[in-house]
Amino acid sequence: MRILVVNVNTTQSMTDSIGEQARAAAAPGTEIVPLTPEFGAESVEGNFESYLAAVAVMHTVRSYPEPFDAVIQAGYGEHGREGLQELLDVPVVDITEAAASTAMFLGHKYSVVTTLDRAVPLIEDRLKLAGLSDRCASVRASGLAVLELEEDPAGAVEAIVRQAELAVSEDKAEVIVLGCGGMAGLDEQIRLRAGVPVVDGVSSAVVIAEGLVRLGLTTSKVRTFAPPRPKRVTGFPLTVPVGV
Repeated sequence: MRILVVNVNTTQSMTDSIGEQARAAAAPGTEIVPLTPEFGAESVEGNFESYLAAVAVMHTVRSYPEPFDAVIQAGYGEHGREGLQELLDVPVVDITEAAASTAMFLGHKYSVVTTLDRAVPLIEDRLKLAGLSDRCASVRASGLAVLELEEDPAGAVEAIVRQAELAVSEDKAEVIVLGCGGMAGLDEQIRLRAGVPVVDGVSSAVVIAEGLVRLGLTTSKVRTFAPPRPKRVTGFPLTVPVGV
């Protein structure tokens, strides 16, 4: 089984970390292929960058030359999953939905701890669109920019733990979800400090993707995610005909 794990930003070191986390969660025999878009922002922290990342991720997946069995979009609260589902006939799993749905098996309410406050509305919207918001106690910002997660891992853990503890004590969350792909690998440290289950979206997405492949299931194509209608796409970057 081969699973593509696509970072939404262009920072290669973050792709490497995401790939490492994905491999740790994967079952024997699963090949994890981490991919970095060839264009886009070095970090995704707003709507413009998120929509740009959606195009970049679709382009990256369409350009991959070998067969694959599933795709993971490794950006928390980002746009684009729906486009991938139209383009592909294999399962597509977004880490936002994978983490939230996993958290709901572990407690009554979950809270998301993310990076900057400006990302909070995007995450809230994505959870609502996915039908996962009813059991979300809160979405809290750590105040860290995405790139700061790599620059100061110890400081990142402290900032995330601080918000996780508040989510548990004030918002009555019973599970914490890490709200950024760049937080991959921090889950165990935060769990030990916060005292509740901590869900990493990359790991959750890998397990869900593997399960869908083993069950022989993929996206329904009868309506919402039917393939794009055949037509000419003009200009950079999606110059490859779609829907054919």
